[in-house]
Amino acid sequence: MVSGQPQILSLRELEIQAGKRLPEVTSEYFADGAGELQQTLRESVEAYARYRLQPRVGRKISLIDARTSIWGGTLSISNSHRFSAANDHKQSFLPIGIAPSAMHQLAHPDGELATSRASSSRGIPMILSQSATASIEDVTSASLNDTRKLYAQQTTLVEDWSANLALFRRAEKAGCKAVVLSVDCSVPGRRLGELRNGFVKPAHLTFPNIDYGDAPDLHTAKTERSPAVTFDRNVTWETYRRVVESTSLEVYLKGILTAEDALLAVAAGVHGIIVSAHGGRQLDGVVPPLGALPGMVDAVGGRIQVNVDGGIRQGSDVFKAFALGADFVWIGRPALWGLAYDGEQGVQLVIDLLTEELVNVMALCGAATLQDITRGHLGRYLQG
Repeated sequence: MVSGQPQILSLRELEIQAGKRLPEVTSEYFADGAGELQQTLRESVEAYARYRLQPRVGRKISLIDARTSIWGGTLSISNSHRFSAANDHKQSFLPIGIAPSAMHQLAHPDGELATSRASSSRGIPMILSQSATASIEDVTSASLNDTRKLYAQQTTLVEDWSANLALFRRAEKAGCKAVVLSVDCSVPGRRLGELRNGFVKPAHLTFPNIDYGDAPDLHTAKTERSPAVTFDRNVTWETYRRVVESTSLEVYLKGILTAEDALLAVAAGVHGIIVSAHGGRQLDGVVPPLGALPGMVDAVGGRIQVNVDGGIRQGSDVFKAFALGADFVWIGRPALWGLAYDGEQGVQLVIDLLTEELVNVMALCGAATLQDITRGHLGRYLQG
């Protein structure tokens, strides 16, 4: 905890405190969503409140074990707790990961290196953004004592195929386990806050994993720039098959929101999908990820991993995502809040809070393991 500050007991409190430490334009950049109404941004969080928990009793809960796996069994996150008030959660692990988000150095000078050290210390994976302000090599080696390398590289495919291959090879060499293709942002979202504030990347920040020139991201790069740094707007399902054939990494598609596309992902041979609305930053008015999740879980039928991100703000949200069939969940903005609040220790705080909350909810709902969590634990609650 930062000296002289109140004890942080929830992510909501952390968001408020983080906002006090950031310049207003930076805080608004992280918080901004697409569209005038920002419906998707808001509803991605509110969707979790539409479900009510239905606890089961008469279950043994003396040991809460949230063990899961991702990336072909390369990761086994053990979260074993003897349930007691004195239990120390700081060395435990959680079935969540850090989702890709741009420019962590906007939040803290240590940027992605601090995020990497924090996630590694808690045994959770991290997806590095294409727009990171630290190189993939530095991020994956930030925690020298961690030999598991629980990292993936996010990218949006560019027109120059050799540039895509070069990033895949760097990720492979750096020890990543997966490449995550953002499939929902070949065209930029219309974020009015950025337009009104005239947000631009600070001159001292660089993007070591791809050449954006002087632009804050690929969307605002000059039109005359090389195809190597221009998003490919003609990607097809055959392109995704080509990616699978071009790398030894597992391939995940991030930004899937329909059962039809989930089935096409299975046919393309990818290893998993991340049900995501890009944090509400791309297309306003789309279904929130949690709302889309059950249909895609049913369509896929266990043939590939189905992950979800967007709107996770407390441990009960993680529980609800697993109840609806998620294999794994990812958090974006909360990690940035932790980073802004107290660097590496702030990100650790985010993970610890979610751990404590999830373990508590699992115990109170009578679920000793993630496999014990079912849709029967949820009821719909429709207001007014």
